[in-house]
Amino acid sequence: MRIIISRTDSIGDVMLTLPMCVWLKNNIPNATLIYLGRGYTQAIVACFSVVDEFIDWKLIENLPTSQRSEALKELKADAIIHVFPNKEIAALAKKARIPMRIGTSHRSFHLLSCSHRLNFSRKNSPLHESQLNFELLKPLGLTTIPSLEEVMSMTTAFKVEQCILPSDLLDSLEKNNKTVVLHPKSQGSALEWPLASYLKLANELVAKGYTVYFTGTEQEGDLFRSNLPINDNIIDLTGKLSLKELIYFISQVKNLVACSTGPLHIAGFLGVRAIGLFSPRKPIHPGRWQPLGINVHVLVYDPNCPICKKKKSCQCIQEIAVDSVLAEIE
Repeated sequence: MRIIISRTDSIGDVMLTLPMCVWLKNNIPNATLIYLGRGYTQAIVACFSVVDEFIDWKLIENLPTSQRSEALKELKADAIIHVFPNKEIAALAKKARIPMRIGTSHRSFHLLSCSHRLNFSRKNSPLHESQLNFELLKPLGLTTIPSLEEVMSMTTAFKVEQCILPSDLLDSLEKNNKTVVLHPKSQGSALEWPLASYLKLANELVAKGYTVYFTGTEQEGDLFRSNLPINDNIIDLTGKLSLKELIYFISQVKNLVACSTGPLHIAGFLGVRAIGLFSPRKPIHPGRWQPLGINVHVLVYDPNCPICKKKKSCQCIQEIAVDSVLAEIE
């Protein structure tokens, strides 16, 4: 059976979709799994051995309109799971006559495009995002949503691909095994801890003998690079690593600090000490979005924040103390 898993959004979302691929492989004999995603996430999916093929959605999206459904049809899929609802992909899957087309009933366009529509709420559910994805497997035989511990056990299929890092970066890793990655930005996908707090944390870590690495895209680095302290043990890696290199680099460090963003999820899957800084407000709280892994540590300023409890906009994440983060690293 050939199954397309469609999730054309960001790194963290893709990672929280991967465990359901393990269930598909384990429960559907001779299943071939095809991941339809954005090309920049391919390095993530490539680390997950249970996925057989990766298709870059942009390559299909760039085809003339008349050829797009044919491109999906050529995959000869028996089923497609719309984990991330996309109106165009849903319509193309129907036009390509994929027999089983699974999606949430909470998207009106699925009424016409999906053969199976599951009625569940992500926004109000107490389940983790990775567990919610399993709801979409019920038409394929799933009867019980796995516990979060069971989902976490499925992350062991994530195997880092070794690659060659720049020689100066390798030298710094060899010189000091007390290492921390600070990833201050999230490309707008999450509430962020203040940059001033990251800079203060970096200085305190260096004083305690750590080597600190700042990561992010080139554009994110432009926002804070000029503010980084001048110190041989504070290293700017923004815009310098490909995603494949970043994954391998994270596997070589001891700690990573970030808000709810892709590198935090990578660290979680790899067993690196992943310290996540979160707001307690639903639906962006850690119960929904914390990374999966055995070495994950979550910090919120006030779990009972009265503003967050009312689901109103709140910046209490900015009040998380530098000392609290330092204590988690130490």
